Amino acid sequence: MSMVKEFKEFAMKGNVVDLAVGIIIGGAFGKIISSFVSDVLMPPIGLMLGGMDFSKLALTLKPGSEGVEPVLLKYGVFINTAIDFLIIAFAIFMVIKAMNSLKKKEVEAPAAPPEPPADIKLLSEIRDLLKK
Repeated sequence: MSMVKEFKEFAMKGNVVDLAVGIIIGGAFGKIISSFVSDVLMPPIGLMLGGMDFSKLALTLKPGSEGVEPVLLKYGVFINTAIDFLIIAFAIFMVIKAMNSLKKKEVEAPAAPPEPPADIKLLSEIRDLLKK
């Protein structure tokens, strides 16, 4: 089998395509959450804390000089990123929890027992009549 054919079979398997779609959607979801945290969530939190802008929080390790940027430890950006992660992790947890509960319902729902054959039905009726 040629390498191109082998690669085509591999790439067209359902799992690979599903994984690619998941990664693309996940990347877009991450951007949405980052924007939500930095543009919607953090400004009111900063306002409640006295007008603090978390993205500008930094510790100067080495001051800048002529033409040289200062060396900063930007812990405010880290706080924003950590909040991004927590929100994404919680959203994924909720999606997985919902999927697991749907799977449990599918498994827990017992299927109707199959209809017994006609001869077994007849014997059951005779047994019931004899009991009376």
